Amino acid sequence: MWLLSWVSFFADVSSEMVYPLLPLFLVGVLGASRTQLGAVEGTAVLLVAVMTTVAGIRSDRVGGSRVPWIRWGYGLPVAGKAVIAMAVAWPWVLGGRLLDRFGKGLRGAPRDALIVDAVAADQRGQAFGLHRAFDTAGAFIGVLVSALLLWWLTGTPQSDATGVVAPTPAWIFRVIFAVGAGLGLVALAVTFLVREPEQGPATRSTTAIDGAAEAAGLPRSYWSLLAVLGLFSLANSSDVFLLLRASELGFSAWSVVDLYAVYNLTYALFAYPAGLVSDRFGRWRVMAAGWAVYAAVYAGFALLPAAHAWGVWPLMAAYGVYMALTDGVGKALIGDLAPKARRGTAMGIHTSVTGVAGLAASVAMGWLWDAAGPGPAFATGAGFAALALVVLAVRRP
Repeated sequence: MWLLSWVSFFADVSSEMVYPLLPLFLVGVLGASRTQLGAVEGTAVLLVAVMTTVAGIRSDRVGGSRVPWIRWGYGLPVAGKAVIAMAVAWPWVLGGRLLDRFGKGLRGAPRDALIVDAVAADQRGQAFGLHRAFDTAGAFIGVLVSALLLWWLTGTPQSDATGVVAPTPAWIFRVIFAVGAGLGLVALAVTFLVREPEQGPATRSTTAIDGAAEAAGLPRSYWSLLAVLGLFSLANSSDVFLLLRASELGFSAWSVVDLYAVYNLTYALFAYPAGLVSDRFGRWRVMAAGWAVYAAVYAGFALLPAAHAWGVWPLMAAYGVYMALTDGVGKALIGDLAPKARRGTAMGIHTSVTGVAGLAASVAMGWLWDAAGPGPAFATGAGFAALALVVLAVRRP
C-alpha cells in the first residue's frame, strides 16, 4: 500500500509538470483549435478506458501477475512525455499523449485491485483516500516545480500597453516537458520494489475465461453503480478546459500553473478525510456532495465575468474538494461490490464506461466552446452534473 502510494507520488510529480501547460502549448504554440484540444484529451481518456479493461481482465486470470502491468504502466509515460517535448504539430502531442495514457491504462486496474486486496473492507475508503492524497501531493509538488521553472526561465511576465501578457516561448514549454519526462524515471524505479502479495486460492480465477464471462461474474449492484457513475461522467470533461478558461481570462502561463497547484493542494488535503468519512457514514453521501460541488464550480465558470477573473482562484480550490470527495471514494465503492476474483475486471470496466463518457464530454465541450463560447459549454457540464444528482436522489444504487 505504501509503496504504491510512493510510486503514484513520484509519477504525479512528473505528470503534473506537463499537464497544466498542455492546453497553453497546444492552442498557444502549436495553433490547435479548442475542438482539437478536446479530441486529444477525449481520445486519451478513451485509450485509458480500453486498456484499463484489458489489463484488469488479464490480471485477474490464472497465473496472471499485477506487478508487471504496473511497471509497464509507469514506464511508457516517460517516453510519451519525451514525444510531447519534441512536438512540432498537434498530432505529435496526440501521439505522445496516447503513449502516456496507454501506460496509465495498463497500470490503473491492476494497481487498484492490489490496493483492495491489501486492506480490510472497513478500511477501503481510507486506503484509497491515502493513495489519492499521496498521488495529489505529488501533483502539487510537480505543479510547483513547473511554476518555479517557468519563473526562472521567463521571469515576471510582461504585458504590453493594452495589458496583454506576452506569450511564453515554445522552447520553455519543451524544457519543462523534458524535465518532467526525466523525473518519471523515479516512479518507474520504485515499482521494482513492489512484489506480488501472497494470494489465497480464491483470489484469481480458476480457469482462463474470456472477458465476457469475467464481466458476467459481477453482481447486479455493480452494474447499477456503473450506470449512475457513467451518467455523471457525461458532465466530466477534461480539466484542461478549466485551465484554458483561466488563460483566456488573462492569467499568465505561470499563474495558470499556480491555479492548478491550488486545485491539487485542496485535493490532497481533503482526499484522506473524505475516504475516512465514507468508511464511517456511507460512500454515496460523500459522492453526492462531490457532484454538487462540481455542478457549482462549472456554473461558476459559466457565469464568471472577465472583470472578476480573481474568482477563478476559489473555483479551482473548490474543484479540488470535488475530486477529493469522489475519486478515491468511487474506487472504494467498486471494491465493496466486486467479487475478489473479479476486482481487476470491475475496475477496468468502470474506467472504460466513464472513459467513453468522458470522451463524449470533452469533444462536446470543445465543440460548444468553439461554436457558442465558454459560457454555454460550462453551463452544459453543470446541467449534466445536476441531472446525475437528481437520478441519484430518486434511485440510489
